[in-house]
Amino acid sequence: MIKWIGIGVVLQIAMVLVGHRVTAVAGLFGPMGVAISLVVGLLWARSASRGYRSGAGGGALVGGVSALVGIVVSLLLGDVTAAILGFGTASSAVTGLVGGLIGHRLRPARSATV
Repeated sequence: MIKWIGIGVVLQIAMVLVGHRVTAVAGLFGPMGVAISLVVGLLWARSASRGYRSGAGGGALVGGVSALVGIVVSLLLGDVTAAILGFGTASSAVTGLVGGLIGHRLRPARSATV
């Protein structure tokens, strides 16, 4: 899980740093941020989940934590308000949860040993 949180954090911070300089990217912080959370939640669940509950919970954690770090960086740079902290983190956690459910469903089938 740490691996996917780290990947999500790197992607979120990269988006924030580019958006700090490029207004067009800053205007897409919301959609891009939740998309990153969806993808890392999906990839985490595809690689590690042990059921739908695990996929959903882990996806929410991976998506929410990575978004929280990105939002804090954006807040420190003065690009977003503090109100985004709660709303952005919650919406990214929900999107990570959805990604976790999808990722669990897309897991490769395990072959039975004979």
